[in-house]
Parts: sequence; structure tokens; C-alpha cells
Amino acid sequence: MVGAHPNQWQLQRKRSPVNGAQITKIPTGSRASVLRIHLQKRRWTLWLVLPLASLLAVGIYFADQYWPFRYRNVHPLLEQVFACRITVGAYHRIYFPHPGFVAKGLTLRRNSAPDLPPIGSTEDLIVQGTWTDLLLFRKQVRLVDVKGLHVVIPPVGSRANREDFPAGSSGDFSGPSTTVEELNIHGAVLDILRVNGDKYTFPIHEVVMRGMQKGHAVSYLLDMQNARPTGRIRASGSFGPIVPTNLGSTNVSGTFTLTEVNLREIGDLRGTLSANGRFTGTLSAIEAYATTETPDFAVNKGRPVAVHGLVQCTVNALNGNTVLHKIEGRLGATTVTAAGSVASTPNTPKATDLDLTVTKGRSQDLLHPFLEGQPPIAGVVTLKAHAHLAPQHDQAKFLDRLTVNGGFDLPQEHVTDPAKEKTLTDFSERAQVTKQPKTDPASEGGGDTTADVLSSIEGQVEIRDGVVSTQRLTFALPGASANVNGYYNLSSGNVHLVGNLSMDSDISHVATGFKSLLLKPLIPFFRKDNAGALIPIAVTGGPNDYKVSQNLLHKK
Repeated sequence: MVGAHPNQWQLQRKRSPVNGAQITKIPTGSRASVLRIHLQKRRWTLWLVLPLASLLAVGIYFADQYWPFRYRNVHPLLEQVFACRITVGAYHRIYFPHPGFVAKGLTLRRNSAPDLPPIGSTEDLIVQGTWTDLLLFRKQVRLVDVKGLHVVIPPVGSRANREDFPAGSSGDFSGPSTTVEELNIHGAVLDILRVNGDKYTFPIHEVVMRGMQKGHAVSYLLDMQNARPTGRIRASGSFGPIVPTNLGSTNVSGTFTLTEVNLREIGDLRGTLSANGRFTGTLSAIEAYATTETPDFAVNKGRPVAVHGLVQCTVNALNGNTVLHKIEGRLGATTVTAAGSVASTPNTPKATDLDLTVTKGRSQDLLHPFLEGQPPIAGVVTLKAHAHLAPQHDQAKFLDRLTVNGGFDLPQEHVTDPAKEKTLTDFSERAQVTKQPKTDPASEGGGDTTADVLSSIEGQVEIRDGVVSTQRLTFALPGASANVNGYYNLSSGNVHLVGNLSMDSDISHVATGFKSLLLKPLIPFFRKDNAGALIPIAVTGGPNDYKVSQNLLHKK
């Protein structure tokens, strides 16, 4: 610039004394101006930073002093919620991206009996909130995540089982005062110990509860395995609000599915059951409805058949007792209906009692699941019975636990084996004094005169320890009838029945040809009131080898 001093307005270039490089010097006036601007910027920065730093320091101090997730605050809260003494293996707070804490290696012991084995433990407990909730002082937690929870229920009658939780853990607990948006339990196990040292184990894949807050209902999802018989249970619905003064009046509702239920684990039963249904009510009286499908049901070595069923019942969730209002099972063309209960006194295994009814069913449908081969008879059946299934004990089979008392009537049956059917038909013809006219197959409505020769079977039976026994069983067919008593083994198929055969004709008609001639002299000894023969008989043998013989010596 014209008139300017070269030292003030022009850049001067000099050699560096170190390496000879050129350096640039700023004129003195320009440096002062730049320094003033720089100092002004620093002052403004300090004026902004210092208050923020002070505010941050105060926030950190108060967060440290009043942080809701400090261990000294969380530990007593956990003990209050779970009503247990809790030890924590490791604990640390988290701040980003969500404030909260992580606790590892938790062990839960009863307050009233700290010397007993723990009632539960968990690998990880993660609690997360949100910064918005903290800044707005809202009592709300975004997530409680529990991993590896293991709960142990002591054996019935043990000291540990009799120990009560302190007040506040069950009846007095109505939900957390701090809202929990979501509780997630996964990878959990529930063990119910047995007196003999065994245990029932229920793997719990996942439990999700949303909207947990005191005085409010929660929604839930459940995915777990049943212990015995094994099978998968899935359920979802609504629970609560909890009524602390009367837990049984707490509302519950939802839907459920059961899949892959292995009936082989129930004594001598076989098959795989599935079911789906719905329920609603209160914890002390849950009304439930379900439909079931078992495509391969059988007992012991019986032939598998498809069974379709439905159940309507009322369940007391506090003790497990169940009133069965209606049960229907359909096998082929036969429907079995039942009603009863599954119940027990406190601290004892449960027994099942059912009143069974079949009206105009088919005998072959009912026999198929029990028999390996073809049912020996077929036709209409009506029955009424009471069944009692004793509580499950060690290694007790289903048929050993089952007791049945009842009566049945098969008014029009026929034998399924053609050879045995022909034998009975021939005998019926010989036993009749007045022969029934044979039907001409070519005539109108003609048919086979050998069909349905066994006209009826009726009696009273008892099933105990896998054996069917009877004191009165009556067989009737044209020209003859038999009254017998004895037993039939459901497992082996062996039979032993003894009684009397009454015939319209005399004893010589029991046999044919030369045997009939030999029996002629015995007619007076087997005549009953001058009206025909009365012959002692026995039905014995096993599958594919049943025999009907004369029991002249009256062997039992």
C-alpha cells in the first residue's frame, strides 16, 4: 500500500537459522488485532463452558448421591420384592445407552430359614431405565431382564416346604410401585423336589410380562415345557390386578396350546396328545375349555387309534384342584362322556375320580386301544362306571393305579372270528328245541342265518390292578344262556370264567354224531326242572387260544 512502512504492512521473509527454510512474520499491528479476537472468543467459551461444567458437576454429584440404581438402594429393594435374603456375586451400574445396572450371581434364601438350601438363583439380572424418565422423575423402568433363573420347591412335608415367606412376598404383594414396562425371564428352570429324592423339572423358555404396576393388570406370554408327561405349553393373556387381601379373587384370562405331550410317561398309556383352549375367571376358579387330538392312543400293547376329545373344567390355581364338568372322547363311532374331579388334601398327591357313560357305542371301538389283535366281539354297547385313578407313586403303572366299578350291556353282539362264529351258530341251532326256520337267501329281505348269533352280553365288572373281574356275567343266544364269573387280564389277555350253561334242549345236543349218542344216558343228570340241560362250563385260555369246555368237577 502507498505510504505504508514496509516493516508494518509488508511480509518479510527470512531464512531460518536452523535449516534455511523461509518463515513468515506477521506485522506487529496485525498480530495485536488477531490476539484481541482470540481472547474474546476464549472469554465467550469460558462463559459458556464454566456454567455447563458447574451444572454437570452438580448433576454428577446428585446422580452419584441419589442415583436410583446404586447398589445400596437396589439390594434392599430386591430383598423386599422377593421377600428373601439375597446375595449378589457382582454388581455394576450402567449409564449408556440406557441407565440401569447389571447384577450377576444372585442367590435367594428364605428369611425365616437362612440355613436351608437356597430356594432360587439367577445368573444375570439386568435393569434398564430411560434418561427421559430419570430427568422427569418418573418412577418407571424400561426393562427387567432375568437370565438363568432357577427356582427350587422343597418336597411336600419337609421343613423347607413348611416355612412361610414373610409378609409382603405373596398375599401382601400387590405389584411394584415403580412401573416396569417389560419383565423378560428366559432360560429358567423350575424344580419341584419329591420325597424320594427325585424331582419334576419344568424348563421355562421364556416369560414376558408387560405393564407391571401396582393396581393394574399385566399382559403376559409364556413358553415352557411340562415335566411329566413332557410336552410344550404356550399361553398368552391378561393377569391382575392382584388383590393382596384375597389372592384367589385376582382375575386371569388367556389362551393356550399343548403340543407333543408324550403319554408314554403315564404308566401303560401310549400316544402323543395335542390340545388348544381358552380360560377366564379368578385364580381360585378358572373356567377352562379345550379340545384335544391324540392320533395314536393305546394302552400297553393295544392297537393305536385316533381319539378326539374336549374338556370343560374349573381349576383352582392356588392348590391345583380341578372340577371336570364335562369330558368327551370319541373313538371311531363311539363317544365316551365323563365328569368328575382331580383333587387332593393339602400337601398330598392328587387322585382322579370320573363317572363314565357310553350310550349306544360300539364295543370294538372301546376294545381296540386295549387289545393287540382284533376285538373278539363287535356290536352296540351301553355302560356306566366309576373310575378312580390313584395318586402317582414311584414306578406305579397306569393299570395298577386304575380302579373301575360298573355295569355294561351289549344287547346284540356277534363274534368277529368267522370260525368261532360258525361254531356258536351250530351250537345255537342244536340247543334250540324248536328250530327257527332258515331264511331263503333268494327271498325278499333274505340274509345269512349265521349272522349275529350271540344276541347279548350283560354284567357287572370291576377293574383292579389291571384285571377285570366279575361276579355276574350273562351270555345269551338263541336256545342257550350262560351265567359265569371270573376274571380277564388286560395285560396278558388271559381269561378264566366258570359258571353254568342253560339249554332249551338236553345235553345230547351239545355234541353231534357218536358223542351225542354217548351223552344220551346223562340227560337226567343235567336236566333242569324238566326243561332242558344245565351244564357247568369254563372259559379259559389266552389270545388266539380261548377255549370253552365242560366243567364237570366245578373247578374254580
